[in-house]
Amino acid sequence: MILRDLAAALGGVTVVLAGASVIGTVVVPRPYRSMLTRFVDWLVDHIFLAVAWLIRGHRRRDSALAAEAAAVLVLQLVSWLLAFLVGFALLLLPLAPGGFGHALAESGSDMSTIGFLSPESAGAKIVAMLAAFSALATLALQIGYLPALYAAFNRRETAVALLDARAGVPTWGPELLARTHYGLGTGVSTVDTLPDLYAEWERWAADVAESHTTYLPLIYFRSPRLLSSWLIALLGVLDSAALYLSLSPSAAPEIAARLCLRGGFTCLTRIALAIGLDLPQEADPATGISLGYDDFLAAVERMRAVDFPIERSPEEAWPDFVGWRVNYEKAAYGIAGAIFAPPALWSGPRRVPSVPISPVRPLDRRADKAAILRPSRPGRRRGRAGRRGERSGS
Repeated sequence: MILRDLAAALGGVTVVLAGASVIGTVVVPRPYRSMLTRFVDWLVDHIFLAVAWLIRGHRRRDSALAAEAAAVLVLQLVSWLLAFLVGFALLLLPLAPGGFGHALAESGSDMSTIGFLSPESAGAKIVAMLAAFSALATLALQIGYLPALYAAFNRRETAVALLDARAGVPTWGPELLARTHYGLGTGVSTVDTLPDLYAEWERWAADVAESHTTYLPLIYFRSPRLLSSWLIALLGVLDSAALYLSLSPSAAPEIAARLCLRGGFTCLTRIALAIGLDLPQEADPATGISLGYDDFLAAVERMRAVDFPIERSPEEAWPDFVGWRVNYEKAAYGIAGAIFAPPALWSGPRRVPSVPISPVRPLDRRADKAAILRPSRPGRRRGRAGRRGERSGS
């Protein structure tokens, strides 16, 4: 009898902890990670890490990793229901005849509200009502949880898609500046649009910081487009602002760029701390950055290739660039490794060895003007080969 009472006490603790995990994860608007959700995250992470090691090729790997967010959500729900099932079964041990197997079956009957086993005592009926309410409430909260997740996901991805069209994928800070100055091939500089871009991404970073720390599974939701990523996009915007302020301080939109940088590294630090990464609240400039000076020179050359207005030499700009990047580099690299972000330039190492991918640049599809102006041969009929060529698109 004493063992049954101890089991019932353990069951009560299990039910309370499971209920706290559900409410903290789904209802409380701040970061909350229970032991149960931590275990689920750890389990899913190691499963998909093994999958990533087995799959070669980024395209196939990205397709497989797209299921990680769904796996986290499903296993969270399953773990909560299993915890309630076992907890209520232990609570029923002193109140119902038979052993643990019978109590487990009765707990399942109560939670599913099917009622194939009816409780006999008054205490067992109270436990049955609590079990039914807990299961239904968990399912209802999870169903209501999904629209909030996908609303935040859609807000996030709208800005990412717009940036992809502007800067290419995967996003790289120097490429964003070069393409903005190049005007998407028009030759007309559009750097005057950068203040609005930085203001937009400052607001975006604040939104992502709130939503992704409150609903942590959002960090695993991958962008619909291959090589696109919310993290890589933010990192590219921050690098572009740091480069602009360092290389052309008088021309750069100082207030907008500084606010964007502040909002961006605050966002990354909050998310990194929420998922358990060991980071200081404020970065120490003395620690330096992982990015090398040669990489910085390559970025300067990319910008010079389109005649981007540069006021300072790389040697003069490098210390200022390091002072900006040290605020967000470690957090960005840690999150990129945790979520298997696409291996973009300047995005750090991955747990699965990957070759950094340069931004994909569109082909020049402009037709030869001479070919357009060249008159066709006179004649009403063309040969079969010509007609076949037109039909086949050759």
